[in-house]
Amino acid sequence: MNGTQKRMLGRILLSGLLLIVSALLPVEGLARFLIFLVPYFTVGWDVLWRALRNIARGQVFDENFLMALATVGALAIGDYPEAVFVMLFYQIGELFQSFAVGKSRQSIAALMDIRPDFANLERDGGVEEVDPEDVAAGSVILVKPGERVPLDGVVLEGCSTLNTAALTGESLPREIAPGGEIVSGCINLTSPLRVKVTKPFGESTVARILELVENASSRKAKSEAFITKFARYYTPIVVIAAALLALIPPLFFHGQWADWLSRACSFLVISCPCALVISVPLAFFGGIGGASKAGILIKGGSYLEALASTELVVFDKTGTLTQGTFQVTAIHPKDRQPEDLLELTALAECWSDHPISRSIKEAYQKQLDPSRVSDVEERSGRGVRAKVDGHIVCAGNDKLMEEAGAGWRPCEETGTTIHVAIDGVYAGHIVISDRIKPDAPQAISALKSSGVRRTVMLTGDTKAVGEAVARQLGLDEVYTQLLPAGKVSRVEELMAQKSPKGALAFVGDGINDAPVLARADIGIAMGALGSDAAIEAADVVLMDDKPSKLADAIRIARKTLAIVRQNIVFALAVKLLVLLLGAFGVANMWEAVFADVGVSVIAILNSMRALKQVPCSQAKGAS
Repeated sequence: MNGTQKRMLGRILLSGLLLIVSALLPVEGLARFLIFLVPYFTVGWDVLWRALRNIARGQVFDENFLMALATVGALAIGDYPEAVFVMLFYQIGELFQSFAVGKSRQSIAALMDIRPDFANLERDGGVEEVDPEDVAAGSVILVKPGERVPLDGVVLEGCSTLNTAALTGESLPREIAPGGEIVSGCINLTSPLRVKVTKPFGESTVARILELVENASSRKAKSEAFITKFARYYTPIVVIAAALLALIPPLFFHGQWADWLSRACSFLVISCPCALVISVPLAFFGGIGGASKAGILIKGGSYLEALASTELVVFDKTGTLTQGTFQVTAIHPKDRQPEDLLELTALAECWSDHPISRSIKEAYQKQLDPSRVSDVEERSGRGVRAKVDGHIVCAGNDKLMEEAGAGWRPCEETGTTIHVAIDGVYAGHIVISDRIKPDAPQAISALKSSGVRRTVMLTGDTKAVGEAVARQLGLDEVYTQLLPAGKVSRVEELMAQKSPKGALAFVGDGINDAPVLARADIGIAMGALGSDAAIEAADVVLMDDKPSKLADAIRIARKTLAIVRQNIVFALAVKLLVLLLGAFGVANMWEAVFADVGVSVIAILNSMRALKQVPCSQAKGAS
């Protein structure tokens, strides 16, 4: 309990005691009025002050104005105890709401408590504890066992294990050794590490994640925007309705002024929209926080809402459903030795960092001499063209062979085929295979169980490779031999096939698939631990390399939206019912207090359920 909450609790207790004393004193008339003003102002002076201050600023219609108008009206007609009780219970409700909201914020802060407090900077032969923001790129820091890694970098010395749970939601530690990249926010578990910093703190992984979560509230969902707009028009309408309720029956139908003024005051208390204004954004905030705990970063309520309506999921293949770690499984030369074909291809690929290029260079297992290579050209979606020892070597797919005028022949083995042409003459091909991620089949199965209507895979690979992967995973459709622009066109065609209220989600690595991520209703980047490009490109970021997290993300989004709908329906139904009862004199101030404070508290407690999330493996089903 913070200082403000303690002071409010003290005021509530003092006002309650003064109220009991005031009710027991045998006084009437002006003296009774003045005595009841003491507990009233003790508990409600801040509500009156905020109402007056907002009126002066032109912000008239809010819950402070409604509560002040209702209780002052009750005092004016002589309902002194009722006026104090309404203000007292309103403040009790506000205190309870403060506790609930505070607990939610603390829970989310704890989930995202990954900002390091200090960095051990090596300087002048010693180690100095400094603020991470004061460490420049290129500096060397020491990360001791048990400390949080403060900045992104490369390990110079030391072998250890890292706890990445705050970033990925996974409890299994990761191994790190010299030469390995290390990201901020992880916890070093076993041994000291000397790390060379590669990015300043403002550009580090932890800073970007914290900024993402902090700014998530600015991207409001349609439900949040509706509630904001609803409250803007709703409040003045109910004030006008209360005025008409107080004036029309006494003026035109001989009603009693005191009776109808009392009904109007109850009407105002009931009409406070705080249950919706507080609980709906809190539910989205809780959903985003609960997802963060699971290693799923959602950039705002609008994306959470789109994720909940996902009916079509489109996957990139390499690095998303497969591991992206290619291995050479066959070499089929036409008229030369396999070693010669592999050497020429490795030399042509020596300047490329593509996974396929790396696998060819690893298979060659000898030192490459880059001076033998010149005029390297990367052909997007086709391969590479380079001059090796004075000969033009083209290594890539069949489209590149057609461009080179080489008469290529197909390969019957399943895998990615790298055709090679030398000076326009076909020299053979190399077969490279990628492995499916262990939990990819589980991911597709979980998506279908959650109600996703179609699963589609897009790939630049051959038809045989793409269809083989699709069969193994149980995908509904696969489109192969697509260039980057072709993937965008295919996604646009698929978007035209979904229902008007449904959403298409594209899942890729966030680096090579940025155009498609941007075109889809919701772009999801996975395996993004330490990847700035992935965090920038996507609407949702899965921090580890498991496609099964996608089903978790959709389930969390649907649970959050269900909670939002529950709050809206419950709050409006109770308020409308009690408003009608109040207008006909059936509901008095006590029912009015429940309709305002009670509904708010119940809705907020319901919203806090969005914070509690469990993996799909433990969940019984999507909420």
